[in-house]
Amino acid sequence: MSPLPTAKEAHELSKTRTKAGGGEKLRWGRTCYDRYLLPCVAEFFGTALFVFSGCASVIENSPGTGRLQPAMAHGLALSISIAITAGISGGHMNPAVTLGVTLAGGLDIVLLFPYWAAQFCGATVGAGLARAVASSHESFANVSGGAFDAIKDSDQVSAALLAEVVMTFYLVLSVCLSAVNHQSKTPLAPFCIGLTLCVAILGAGAISGGCLNPARAFGPAVVANYWAYHWVYWVGPLVAGLLVGIVLRTLLGDPRTRLAFRKREASP
Repeated sequence: MSPLPTAKEAHELSKTRTKAGGGEKLRWGRTCYDRYLLPCVAEFFGTALFVFSGCASVIENSPGTGRLQPAMAHGLALSISIAITAGISGGHMNPAVTLGVTLAGGLDIVLLFPYWAAQFCGATVGAGLARAVASSHESFANVSGGAFDAIKDSDQVSAALLAEVVMTFYLVLSVCLSAVNHQSKTPLAPFCIGLTLCVAILGAGAISGGCLNPARAFGPAVVANYWAYHWVYWVGPLVAGLLVGIVLRTLLGDPRTRLAFRKREASP
């Protein structure tokens, strides 16, 4: 089983097929739709399904399970979304991941903002679907529709912001090392990334809610109209994505990725 392709590699794939009767070969190349629109469509649907699953797990959380049910639901949903979209878009579902992957060279920079737009739109649709299937208005209102409400006053902001930066750094680093960096790529990337998200929610849930994803914060906030301390869930993850890109370009990336400490050798 080969490692998952990065978004940039997926854009360059083509297929050669022998025409019926032999002789001429047909080469299936990538159109502009395949290179620029199809990845955004994949991000839209992947993010919508991920956010729907996550919000629904929070809204319908069984009493006594604490953060375990939402953590498992988010982690498993992310793993599945990545597995089914990785060959098309790279399977980001997270603006912070897209930023880190772009800085690490795994995505054409012209797709950064289109990916973000697709992710935010998908998250809003997913959160809206979660509200539509909620068992009652009371269950939806009690958890602010899956929006992040862990921060109750300004005294918690610094700890929550730091938690979002650290845990998102962990998540984006897992994505880049398991799915982008050539030296450490693995076909187990969807499992590794989903498990990282699960661990992050269990670890940071009591501090910040364990968002790690501006799109996951934005969709439910729009649907539930809940914006208290919302900026924390944008600043923390995006700073983490920026830091991961810098670390990979300077220290952790393979020679193709690093901008320093590398040596070119002439091919024989």
